[in-house]
Parts: sequence; structure tokens; C-alpha cells
Amino acid sequence: MTEAPVAQGVGPVRQKPPLRPMLLSIYNFQMAPLARAASSRGMTAVLPGEPLIAFQDVHIGFEEREVLRGISFEVWRAESKILLGESGSGKTLIMKMAAGLLRPDSGRIWVMGQEIEKMPESDLLDFRRHVGFVFQEGALFDSLTVSENVAFRLNEENTDEREIEARVREVLRFVEMEQAIDKFPGELSGGMRRRVAIARALVDRPPLVFYDSPTAGLDPVTSQTIITLILQGRDLQQVTSMLATHRIQDAFGLARFRFDRKTNRVTPAAPDGHPPATAPTNVLVLREGQIYFQGAALELLGTSDDYLKAFLESAE
Repeated sequence: MTEAPVAQGVGPVRQKPPLRPMLLSIYNFQMAPLARAASSRGMTAVLPGEPLIAFQDVHIGFEEREVLRGISFEVWRAESKILLGESGSGKTLIMKMAAGLLRPDSGRIWVMGQEIEKMPESDLLDFRRHVGFVFQEGALFDSLTVSENVAFRLNEENTDEREIEARVREVLRFVEMEQAIDKFPGELSGGMRRRVAIARALVDRPPLVFYDSPTAGLDPVTSQTIITLILQGRDLQQVTSMLATHRIQDAFGLARFRFDRKTNRVTPAAPDGHPPATAPTNVLVLREGQIYFQGAALELLGTSDDYLKAFLESAE
């Protein structure tokens, strides 16, 4: 476990030769795979032994206030990286920079083999087709139906109409929202809108998904449903995720449980004392623009650090 008010550096990431793009399915094992003819312009696969995401000494600020001061960390394939910290600590900024939605003031960012901060906007548009992003509060288009919201990216890519319909129904079935396919967002509860937002992020089958406060404002039962969906993607298809949240229980839920392929249910990650059967769930705690803690979620629970103990006690 690392408890220090300074960021940890990552080693240099070498340039990689182009490889064929990664076309991974995020759906559960009961769903039939559908072929995807994704654009490969500007995309490379990550070589074995190298992280899917790497931040190196990243700084960003607004109106003379530096929000992040030298952030460095890595995210590995199939890992769940949980970003924790007080409001305004920069959790969402980190995800937006990793998705190419914001550029850092300085530092370097690699995602899926690409040095994001150096990419022109035309290449970033293609890059974003290979990642999913669930925005806080869902951010659905109010004037579009559930089906039209989920299909939005596929329509932009001029996907065949028959494939669009098949994919939309498939992913809505995955989040248990197929019955709402013709409804508008205003007709849905908060939890239902959040599930539709997840469906929209997953419809293009990205290998990497960013979740910005996916359970914020939801009741405990609905929050558990959202975490279960994230567990399914991680444990059944090894999807890598980064999740910003104020809810400590989200991090511990992902660390303590797994989605079992045989029973199609959520089970403890280490039943009967056996080693955990899930990919790692690790936590970054941000404080005053730097990484204060970086380590396994369950190590955070047992911390002796006074600030971290106070943070855990005050968090949701």
C-alpha cells in the first residue's frame, strides 16, 4: 500500500508499431456476438506487459488554479480503477483527459497505444469510437427515444440499419431496459436513465469504459444494479474501466464481489477462502492536486493513515 502526498511516476512508454485494432465484446456470455467493422485509423493495440492507460506527470488548471499537480499512474487491462477524493479534486478531469475530451497543460497521457495529448482533433474523433463514456446524470438526449439515444453513435458511423436494431436490442436487453425501447428519457426514473446511458456507452463494444459518478443520486438498490452491470463487463469480458465516485461502497463492491459465469449471479470474490477470481480493483485517492493513496481497495479499508480514515468516515 502506498500512502504519500506525492504522485508516483510511471516509466517511459515506448512507441509501438501499428497492429490490428482490438474488437472486444462487453456483453455477457449469453449474448450472440455481432461483427463490427470499426475504423482502425490511428488505433494500435497495446503490447503485452504494457498498461492500457498511463499518465505521466500530468498538470491541468483553470483560472490560475492548478487542479492536478503532477499526476502519474497506470491502468492495466481488465483492471477497475476507482477515483476517489473530495469534490473538485479532479476525478472527472482525469477521465475526460483519458478520453481525449480535455488536453492537459503539461505531461503525457497514453491510452490504448496512443499519446492522447498530441493527437489532432480529427484522430481523437476516431479514437473516441473505441471507448465508452457514461456521463454524470446520464446526459441523454431528451428529444430522442431510448432506442435513438442508444443508436446515436452507430448512426454517426453509418452502420447498417439491421445491425443497429440488433445491437440496440441486445444492449438494452443486457441492462434490462428492452421494454422501454420506445420511451423518452422524461418517462424514465433516474436509475432507468442511468441504465440507458450505460447501454449507449456499451453499444459500440469498447474495450475501455469511463464511468463518471454512475450511482450518484440513486437509491441503494438501484446503485447495486449499476455496479452489477459494471461487474458483468469486467468479469465476463475483461473490460477495463475507470470510475469516478463519491461512494466508497462502489469501490468496495467491485473489490469484494464478482459476476460468476456459471451461475449468472454476483458472488463473493473469494468464496471459501480461495484466492480472488476477479481482475484487480485499485483505488486512487486525490488530495490537493496529487495522488495521496494508490493501492488495492481493500488495503484502503484497513489504512492507519489519519486523513484516509477521516475521509472514509465522512464519505457516503
